[in-house]
Amino acid sequence: MSAILGDGHAIALLLFAGFLSNEVWRVIGLVVGGGIDEASEFLVWVRAVAAAILAGVIAQILISPPGALATVPDVVRYSAAVIAFAVYLVARRSVFIGVVTGELVVLLGKWWMG
Repeated sequence: MSAILGDGHAIALLLFAGFLSNEVWRVIGLVVGGGIDEASEFLVWVRAVAAAILAGVIAQILISPPGALATVPDVVRYSAAVIAFAVYLVARRSVFIGVVTGELVVLLGKWWMG
């Protein structure tokens, strides 16, 4: 069994450092955030900051793509951003649907253009 899973201490450390330490904060956030009004100014601010961070990451990926994304032609990346934004607007401002659409357009464009 040890050969399959590797060192038991390493797995325990991974579970503790990578999973349990994050789960504590998620549970605390769930407990504290459960009582916050969704229309409160604080959550409006949190959503604005999250949208700004996402916009910054998208801009950075478009302008100077990292790793394998650098092999995707510019026209595909910029087209994916435009199409994803249009779908985001049509889908009642669903960030999830917009991001997934952008990813799909990049994948299909890379496959199509080689």
